[in-house]
Amino acid sequence: MNLPPPTAPRTLVAGIGNIFLSDDAFGVETARRLAGRDLPGHIEVMDIGVRGMHLAYQLLDGYDTVVLVDATARGETPGTLYVIEHDVGGGSPSPAAPALDGHRMTPDAVLALLGTLCAGTGGEPPRRVLVVGCEPASVDEGIGLGAQVSDAVPKAVRLIEELLRTGEPATAQVLTAERST
Repeated sequence: MNLPPPTAPRTLVAGIGNIFLSDDAFGVETARRLAGRDLPGHIEVMDIGVRGMHLAYQLLDGYDTVVLVDATARGETPGTLYVIEHDVGGGSPSPAAPALDGHRMTPDAVLALLGTLCAGTGGEPPRRVLVVGCEPASVDEGIGLGAQVSDAVPKAVRLIEELLRTGEPATAQVLTAERST
């Protein structure tokens, strides 16, 4: 009897950002480049842009791992890449879960709302949520990434490919790694 090969756990890589705010487009550009790569079928790459509500409901679609790619200001040199592991928790609603506001659904707000959404839909949160961030130089109005952030995009693509392949970043590629709560 020939059994089909086991299905790999589903992974979502979501590029987040506003293409009209300079370096804030980091996640969108990185997702665009990553989507052109030869990735296994269990990995989906999406350009979420500023559609936080779409991301919120997409996370309920049965992913084991989610990698959010976004400009992430943490006070380092522009172009610095970060890998931050978000503590998903048990999927139970948070007592201080944010109200739904389609205009303010940042990745932080989406992740804070995840337990409430799962409880309301019967869905399961992803087992693991990672944020691959890049320190922006500017998020002022303007189209196009600055030089430092643009140079970080191919490095971020390689970093994400390493995360997808091994589950962990190579230490030489990550300048800051921490767990957020």
